[in-house]
Amino acid sequence: MTEAMSPDELERALRRIGEERYHNRHPFHRMLHGGEMSFGQVQAWALNRYVYQAAIPRKDAALMARLDDRDMRREWIGRIHDHDGIGADSGGIERWLKLTDGLKLNRAYVISQAGALPAVRFAVEAYVRFVYERPTLEAIASSLTELFAPAIHAERISGMLEHYSFIDDGLVAYFRKRLDQAPRDCRFALGYVRENARTAEQQQAALAALRFKTDVLWAQLDALYFAYVEPGFAPPGAFRPERS
Repeated sequence: MTEAMSPDELERALRRIGEERYHNRHPFHRMLHGGEMSFGQVQAWALNRYVYQAAIPRKDAALMARLDDRDMRREWIGRIHDHDGIGADSGGIERWLKLTDGLKLNRAYVISQAGALPAVRFAVEAYVRFVYERPTLEAIASSLTELFAPAIHAERISGMLEHYSFIDDGLVAYFRKRLDQAPRDCRFALGYVRENARTAEQQQAALAALRFKTDVLWAQLDALYFAYVEPGFAPPGAFRPERS
């Protein structure tokens, strides 16, 4: 592509990436939301997803360290507060740990990440490194999976409450909170990308950054599917559900 798109055309191209590549299309998530997983498989998902949740504030801090604009830092720091907490709000990481507590996983074990799959850890660290190393436009564009997140959170809330007797409303508090937080965050990020991706080269870089992020999310589910669904071979040292 040699000609730049209009901001509206760019936004449509970004949204098409979500329609085609977002991880709600992965068979692992379809099983999870459809009630097809055992208690141990849900445990494995929550434990491994914690690796990603815990890395989000580090990713955002890595971006903030490179922002010269004070107003942008004031905007972006809210993402760290969302996950680490501030004041009376204990934050998203704590809400995720309450989910793993409810799934009878030892909290210290979850926080240690000792039982997480190697491929999950590698994918998450690749995302943190990407945001740290790539230009600000690409780093911000990679966060735009939040455009698609509310739909998957709503699906997850209804599906897990309907299908799993061991999930109650208190355990899905993280997802309920993100129904409001994610749209707020992506409004700013999308506005930034629309305004600052002006050349064809910049626009292609922004699209590639979002594709990279969808790959990060997809790779985590690939690892979970291989380890806990088919063929069901978890690597040495990884979490192994108790047999019922």
